[in-house]
Amino acid sequence: MNQEITRRRLSTEERQSEIIRVAVHLAAEKGIDSVTTQDMADAMNVTQGAIFKHFTTKDDIWLAVIHWIREQLMKVLEKAASEATDPINAIERMFFAHITFISKHPSIPRLLFSEMLHKKNSKLRNLLQEIISGYEGRVAGLLEAAKEQSLAARDLDSKNAAVLYIGMVQGLFMQVSIFGGKRLLLDEARKTFPIYLHGIKKRNSAA
Repeated sequence: MNQEITRRRLSTEERQSEIIRVAVHLAAEKGIDSVTTQDMADAMNVTQGAIFKHFTTKDDIWLAVIHWIREQLMKVLEKAASEATDPINAIERMFFAHITFISKHPSIPRLLFSEMLHKKNSKLRNLLQEIISGYEGRVAGLLEAAKEQSLAARDLDSKNAAVLYIGMVQGLFMQVSIFGGKRLLLDEARKTFPIYLHGIKKRNSAA
């Protein structure tokens, strides 16, 4: 009874946050395609109607989840960048902060790159495009700053180097997912990122 009273006292914002957290957890456990609103209700010990009191459709829940991911990821990336000594160091810190973030939340890359979500819902697709474009723009801006400070190759295509950076994160996660425990995300990231750095850094002139 006390638990039920506590639940009824939750604000709309608190209940929505709870639904979002449960959806992320279930997506990691069951896979996005398999998660139903009844699963969410069962995990929260409420009725399915209580879920729809706060979100009109399941797609609205996933949209809120993507907004939550953007907010949490951007906080992690900005904190990492704020501790950097230069633009290249900022890119490296952001990369490993991102890798650590998705290691803790393995369902997040699946949500961001889920065809099931972004193909059937234009709002989700547009939001994902906005997130990825903004991220690429942040990295490209740092690369341009690195070029100005003679830390990166002058002829570096910053835009496409930023696209490669995003693709590297996605590719590493996919490989680790396929190989299971045979490959660890952070270990693979530590092997891969130096190759990226080698590609973008300024070359020393031959003597």
